[in-house]
Amino acid sequence: MKILASTGREDVAMVYMAEIEQGKLVEFVESVQPPLPREKKWVLIVSTLFGCPVKCLMCDAGSHYEGKLSREDIFAQIDFLVKKRFPNGSIPVDKFKIQFARMGEPSLNLNTLDVLEELPHRYNATGLIPSISTIAPTGTDRFFNRLIEIKNNNYSRGRFQLQFSIHTTDERLRDHIVPAKKWNFARLAEYGEEFYDKDDRKITLNFALAEETPVDPGILLRHFDPGKFLIKITPLNPTHQAVKNRLSSYIDPYHKEKDNQIVRELRASGYEVIVSIGEVEENHIGSNCGQYVTRHLKAKEHIKNGYTYTAQKYS
Repeated sequence: MKILASTGREDVAMVYMAEIEQGKLVEFVESVQPPLPREKKWVLIVSTLFGCPVKCLMCDAGSHYEGKLSREDIFAQIDFLVKKRFPNGSIPVDKFKIQFARMGEPSLNLNTLDVLEELPHRYNATGLIPSISTIAPTGTDRFFNRLIEIKNNNYSRGRFQLQFSIHTTDERLRDHIVPAKKWNFARLAEYGEEFYDKDDRKITLNFALAEETPVDPGILLRHFDPGKFLIKITPLNPTHQAVKNRLSSYIDPYHKEKDNQIVRELRASGYEVIVSIGEVEENHIGSNCGQYVTRHLKAKEHIKNGYTYTAQKYS
């Protein structure tokens, strides 16, 4: 793996662009959560595919797809970041989160599972919490069945985070936003019941929520037990695809304290709701999920409230 460029701020987030095979680029990210120091929380976000075939309406990574990363390619991203901060492989971080969510739907690459299986043995990291964020494409039963085994064998007592990205309770609109064959709500709920153990973290239902997008608590309650599932609502990141498809965020990251009706209704229905708003600076850095730095640099287009950085050649 050859690091080509980086951008960002060490005290917020850094994005790295790398060439793994000739002409094939990936991105990966490290971030902290101010005011918490790195020793309290450190997040790595790595790629599992070269681009992505799913083509979600808000995600720049779907502009192309060139195949799967190998187990070694995925570890190369993690190893680079770990060795940069903790050269001896001992990671004294209370919450060391690795998200398989930068470029690519992780369940389309079985090598992701090999990485998950080896992670606890590769580093000395008692705070390790892997996170899989997925749309749950159809035809991935082999991945998800093995994921339960790996979680039970390696990440018991709440040390694993599973997140289903659903974005709306209107399944027809969901098919428009995420234009790929995927599990319906009934199948997601069925799998969640298999996956969840009483000591696990609740399974996350993620909504990168656009304006005028339905979120009906009644539909969620018909499928998802609030005792086993929680709701996370995030701003819709300002990506090229979001702008192109005229999607604007329901959550305003510049007014974190703003009350909103959807959150109130979900909480009144019994759900734990997390409104996850990171540092606004991450939009300018390009470290948020779905932002594809190389596409931005090629397009040379300015996006309001995002993508204002200049990538630096890495040395």
